[in-house]
Amino acid sequence: MPRRGSSSSVLGVASIGMAGAILAKSGLSFLGLGIQPPEPSWGAMLAEGRDFLLVAPHLTIYPGIAIALTVMGLNILGDGLRDLLDPTQKR
Repeated sequence: MPRRGSSSSVLGVASIGMAGAILAKSGLSFLGLGIQPPEPSWGAMLAEGRDFLLVAPHLTIYPGIAIALTVMGLNILGDGLRDLLDPTQKR
């Protein structure tokens, strides 16, 4: 029988797991081990924009910001859901 408050733990771990999966996928795509070129990937966008960093820095800045904001947003969402759904936490 599951203990009370386990849904908050599951949601917290799931949101952090999603953030980790996004970072892993982006990292592998940056190294060339992810999705192949016709398909868009933030890591591949970073890798392709690296050659044009001095000429067009927006090619690497925007995908990097998108990765950072998405991962940070998922972590904040997981923390907020855990705080909201945890019945043992004192308010």
